[in-house]
Amino acid sequence: MKKAEVVLIPLPAMGHIVALVEVAKLLVQRDDRLSTTVLVMHPTLDPSTTKYTETLAVSTLPDRMRVINLPNLESITSATKGRRHWLTCLIEGQKSHVKEYASKIRTQYELNPDSPRLAGFIFDTFATGMKDVPNEFGVPWYVFSASGAAFIGSMMHLTALHDEQGVDLTGLKNSEDELEIPCLANPIPAKLVPSSVFEKDSLTIFLEHARILTEARGILINTFLEFESYAINSLSDGKTPPVYPVGPIVKHVGDAGDLRSDESNNYRDIMEWLDDQPPLSVMFLCFGSWGSFKEKQVKEIASALEHSGHRFLWSLRKPSQNGKKQSPSDYEDFQGILPEGFLDRTAMIGKVIGWAPQVEILAHSAVGGFASHCGWNSTLESVRFGVPVATWPLYAEQQFNAFQMVIELGLAVEIKMEYWKDFYGDTEIIVSSDDILKAIKSVMEEDSEVRKKVKEMSRLSEKTLVAGGSSFSSLGRLIEDMTRGKHVMNQLF
Repeated sequence: MKKAEVVLIPLPAMGHIVALVEVAKLLVQRDDRLSTTVLVMHPTLDPSTTKYTETLAVSTLPDRMRVINLPNLESITSATKGRRHWLTCLIEGQKSHVKEYASKIRTQYELNPDSPRLAGFIFDTFATGMKDVPNEFGVPWYVFSASGAAFIGSMMHLTALHDEQGVDLTGLKNSEDELEIPCLANPIPAKLVPSSVFEKDSLTIFLEHARILTEARGILINTFLEFESYAINSLSDGKTPPVYPVGPIVKHVGDAGDLRSDESNNYRDIMEWLDDQPPLSVMFLCFGSWGSFKEKQVKEIASALEHSGHRFLWSLRKPSQNGKKQSPSDYEDFQGILPEGFLDRTAMIGKVIGWAPQVEILAHSAVGGFASHCGWNSTLESVRFGVPVATWPLYAEQQFNAFQMVIELGLAVEIKMEYWKDFYGDTEIIVSSDDILKAIKSVMEEDSEVRKKVKEMSRLSEKTLVAGGSSFSSLGRLIEDMTRGKHVMNQLF
């Protein structure tokens, strides 16, 4: 086989970009005939993601790999309303730039046959609106899911309920029914399915992308066979394109993107504090780049931590103000949001922080439990580093992930699985300090069955991407399909 190039296009959100960058690294490290380019669409969803992509573009990457930031379509941020319209306009606006890049690859190959030939595209699940480009160039395209195999299975099943049985999926939000979904061994409360189906606009996006999945040549999933064996096997149904579990893909300790220069002092302070704590003694609370709580809920969390007796590290972020659709920011002073005297009373056992270098913290030996929003990246990081989770899902598919971790896999405990608020923090309910306290005590139990299961899954996750591992083999099958199928053979020989 001659040289071949794969172009990867993530959704412009932090976790999605991180995951596809890692896929790009895996491909070039596995096969020296491959080169990869990650094209990052702009504008991104939040300022921290923009900073991360700017750093990536000038950082040292493996040979034969590039990250290119596409032009910033500034008009999109002010001229569009609603997430669906924003995403559609972004993809349509960037399509010409992606075509231009693909044309350059083709022209270079025509001028010099030793240059890489375009082998195909890998799109984020929610960037498949770009499929016209590979179709125009006559190359295959694959989908990468930054969520798990069970989520993909739920997309397929819910879409079938809507399209084939006429089920009104928006009605599931307040339903007391349970659903039997082929990708899950246990029935799931209908209200815990991905919340995108509860609102008309987001349901339309969900259905559109689920239908497009069936057109892909294959689906890469950030998971591994030992972790989601039931869900992965359920996708071998003859209706779903071939599935390639290629995970767990998580940030690595020490990645440049994990630490921004303006946060280096905070980072050192956090890690030095952890160094002073006993092994498995710290409860870590962090709810993702969009996770924040209003004052009443913050006080309930503070009460639970104070009464738990456990050491804690709490990433506390400030919600966007005045209804602005912005990601949370750091507080200048925690005194105004926390109960009076809380910081003084817990000074010997706890630390409240803003931004958190999550991967480094989870990898630290002092951390014994993790209160998480159950985003898929955070879920995989908890498994990879062997830290049991107390689930507190907020939005999107996080309730579904929490159900999977607690009920399906037995790898987590519940704070409140049915907690829900929208993407920007509205319609928030209050979880009591008693419920939070109970979960903290459970997840921090030293010899619990959950902890033992998580440690075993962590051990398995270390092996899956090395020679002989299940994801290593899956990645090999993917490369074989990308480079040896008729679609490329006809072009390369």
